[in-house]
Amino acid sequence: MTTKTVHLALYDTLADWEIGFATARINNPAFQKNPGSHRVRTVGATLDPITTMGGLRVLPELALADVDPADSAMLVLPGADTWDGGNAEFARAARRWLEAGVPVAAICGATVGLAAEGLLDDRPHTGNAPEELAGVAGYTGAEHYRADRAVRAGGLVTAGGASALEFAREVLAELDLYDPAVLEAWYGLFHTADPVWFGKLRAAVS
Repeated sequence: MTTKTVHLALYDTLADWEIGFATARINNPAFQKNPGSHRVRTVGATLDPITTMGGLRVLPELALADVDPADSAMLVLPGADTWDGGNAEFARAARRWLEAGVPVAAICGATVGLAAEGLLDDRPHTGNAPEELAGVAGYTGAEHYRADRAVRAGGLVTAGGASALEFAREVLAELDLYDPAVLEAWYGLFHTADPVWFGKLRAAVS
């Protein structure tokens, strides 16, 4: 079995909490239809370490210029303060991924970067708030905005920064990592903390 790589973008002030549910489940074979079928590798504009919003220093494994969308299962773009007028190289990379038919997942400030790149003008999407995207120069996708926690459409996953769990659910669905019943039970457990979902999760994976 060939292991597919999900590329996680790294840049300063990355919002730590927005990616944890997704990366933990991608890298953990438990519950997966094909255990070990995917892995996460980190990608920076350079190989220099970045500092997350939580103060963690993280060293990218790969430089963005060396990654080909053809070798990727998905590009994940976390939010960060640096999306306000920055990270343009990753917005351009998102265009390359989507044009190559490879999914992209963007949360919080990363949706602003995609809007600035024109990638939300004709795709269903969400973000932190419609007012935030409306303030992005050149953005014309207001009619495609959805007031949902996360939206998955045409190979693009978007979410607001308060919806890390829903973001992960749509990322996992796009990657087809779990059987639908497993994904539903996993999400139900973490969304509600109701132990009944733990029993459903055990039953779904048995």
